[in-house]
Formats: sequence, C-alpha cells, structure tokens
Amino acid sequence: MLASKISDEDNSFIISARQVIQDEQKAIQTLANRLDHNFIFACKTLLASTGRVVITGMGKSGHIGNKIAATLASTGTPSFFVHPSEALHGDLGMITSDDIVIAISNSGATSELLMLSAVIKRQHTKVIAMTGNLNSDLAKLADIHLDIGVEKEACPLDLAPTSSTTVTLVMGDALAVALLKARDFTPEDFARSHPGGRLGRRLLVHVKEVMHDRQDTPLVSPDTVLTKAIIEMTKKNLGTTLIIDNKNTLLGIFTDGDLRRAFEDGTNMSVTTIAEKASMNCHTAQADDLAVSAFNIMQDNAITVLPIVDSANRAVGILHMHDLLKSGII
Repeated sequence: MLASKISDEDNSFIISARQVIQDEQKAIQTLANRLDHNFIFACKTLLASTGRVVITGMGKSGHIGNKIAATLASTGTPSFFVHPSEALHGDLGMITSDDIVIAISNSGATSELLMLSAVIKRQHTKVIAMTGNLNSDLAKLADIHLDIGVEKEACPLDLAPTSSTTVTLVMGDALAVALLKARDFTPEDFARSHPGGRLGRRLLVHVKEVMHDRQDTPLVSPDTVLTKAIIEMTKKNLGTTLIIDNKNTLLGIFTDGDLRRAFEDGTNMSVTTIAEKASMNCHTAQADDLAVSAFNIMQDNAITVLPIVDSANRAVGILHMHDLLKSGII
C-alpha cells in the first residue's frame, strides 16, 4: 500500500521525472521550429519513390528506426528496417536503386552507417540522413539531411540517449503523418494493414455483418395494441420492436424503457396502441455503414438498440449493443 504522505526523498523522483519531461518537451518544440525546406524535399522524395523506404541505424537509433519503419508501413508508405551491420554482411541485397534509405545517427559519425551509405550511394540509391550534426560526414554524404539535434539530453549526465531519441521518433512520426495526408490515406486503407484484433474489426466490420436481419427483427404496425406488441417483443427477444407502415417504412421504435413507463403510469395495455407510447422520431443507421459508426450513434445518444434502414427509410433490421460487444467492435 502506498504511503499517505510523500517524503522529501520520495518527492525527488517526481522532480526528476518532471525535469525529463520538460527537457524533452523543449527539444520537441525546438524541432518543430526548425523544420525547413529539407523536410519538404524529404516528403516529396518519399512520395515520388517507386520502391520501399529502408530505415537503418545502430543501437538506440536502430530501435527508434524499427518503430519509424513500422509506422510508415502501417500508414501507406512501404517500409522496413535493416540493421547496418547485417546489411554489410549480406542483407545489402535487400536494398535496390528504387528504394530510399533513411539513415539515423545522432552523431552522424557511426562507422557502419557511413560505410553502408557510401556503398548504396554507388548503386544510385537515395539517402536521407537524420543526424544531430549538420557538419557530420553522414549529413554531407546524404542527398537530404534532417536535423534532429538537441541542446542537451534529458539524462543529467548528458550521455544516455533520451531527448535525442524522442526527437528522432517525433521526426519519424512527422514524416509518416505528412505522407499519410499527402496520399489521402483513409481509415479503410489503414484497416487493410491492421486486419487483426479490435482495431481491424472496428475499421472493417459493417453493420450488415453483425445486425439482426428483417426476419429476426420485431415489427408491428402503429395501430397494434401494447399487449400484442409485447408478444412480438418477447418472441424476437430483443427488448424492443420497430414500428412500420404497410410499405415497411420505419415510423418509430418502442423499447423496454417505454414499456416500463407505460406500466408505471397505469396504461391499459389491451386498448392503448403502440403509436401512443413509442418514440416516433428515432436514430437510424444503414447496413453498409461501419459498425463502429453505428456504435458512435448509440453511445452519443445513450441508446442500446438502433433501427437499420435502407436509403428509402425502409426497415431492414436492427442492431443491439450486445451484437457489437460479441463481435469485438467495443
């Protein structure tokens, strides 16, 4: 159990953490203010490429590079990570002249990257360098240089890569999002890269795949008395019924909440028509809508069932919150 009072010694942890966060925030803001024509050139070069984006880097830069490659690949820019040492010992065959290499080195002096960049430049592969040193050998060797320099690391010793790796990651995200927007990358495009798990289901599953179709949907006419409407609700076991006219046009919905209120106010169930107690203006969705869009309607309006209609407002089914839960949408 945590102590109820934080000692001065314990508070030093909070002080240290806040200092790190402030230092890294400052480094990111400095990066934002420093973006220039080189960033534009990098985006245009990546957009024009007919190959893949190959990210490479040693140590912590390599770890960050792996994440940047994954982000690019999932947002419409084919990309993968190659370890520079592995590339120099056989994996260089993975890189073609159509590809673009993003080489990451805070110092700009990493020997493996310099050797790799020199070799791939000879095969006419373009190189974008991310370094913290404008005058470094890697920066000079590259076709385009992106400045990821920081005034100081968040590490109090100014040794462990902290602010510099954060800034590198942010630069990678900035490239990925700028390219995503330039490509008009849609949620459906994103879903194709993420078909598994909840994220894929939220972006791929449509209402028609999880709803109850018309034959399983409780349906009554507006002049149906409540006793008969209750029988229809019970038979279909959805706790609600839709109200339609003789052309199947949706007129309203009667829920178990409406039923409870009818009992509470002493309504005569055998003579009162459902139209007298139902909600005749209701929210709807269509079968081709994304299921997550239907969920948003239900959540925004604090409802658990949603009539599904066609373009002419004819009832074609019903969607229950339980259907979304079972399908993994929520």
